[in-house]
Amino acid sequence: MIRNIWAVGRNYADHAKELGNAVPTQPLIFLKAGSSASIGASSFLLHAGAIEIHHEIELALHFDAHLEVTSAFVALDLTDRPTQLELKGRGEPWTLAKSFKGSCPMSPAFKVGSLSELADLELNLVVNGEKRQLGRTSQMIFGLEALVAFVKEHFPLCPGDVLLTGTPSGVGPLRRGDHVLAEITGKIRHEWSVV
Repeated sequence: MIRNIWAVGRNYADHAKELGNAVPTQPLIFLKAGSSASIGASSFLLHAGAIEIHHEIELALHFDAHLEVTSAFVALDLTDRPTQLELKGRGEPWTLAKSFKGSCPMSPAFKVGSLSELADLELNLVVNGEKRQLGRTSQMIFGLEALVAFVKEHFPLCPGDVLLTGTPSGVGPLRRGDHVLAEITGKIRHEWSVV
């Protein structure tokens, strides 16, 4: 069971710029409920009543019973973008835009020997045959070791928790009927239908 999903915002400079945000000087962490995750499903529902849900492909680290990263996923941090922009404009938390039901579809897990093997992998997101997002984990502002150390130092990390490590540029809207392919090259490839 996933109790907490610790998510890193603006960890790729190009993504921060595409949304008009400053590049952070320390990891920007927000929470998604563990209950918002679905692992290995072949489809996901769009948030009912939302005007525009955006895809954000991410490498997701999974903490074992000893709080070590021994597995990972390719994940989607689904975001209700109009609601997020409204909340940001009022200086309020993003929870309503980030932690709705089904907002974190994830692939089946793949094994991880060490964080170093994840340090320069390609993330690729394709929607209906169109490449939407492409980036490398080496482009992160804060690397994986730094993110893990930061979360362990500042938050009540629990066994089974997940850390979303940020998304490259190219985020955009999803529609019902879309076919989504997310891949971390050489590690995992997963497909979803949007319903």
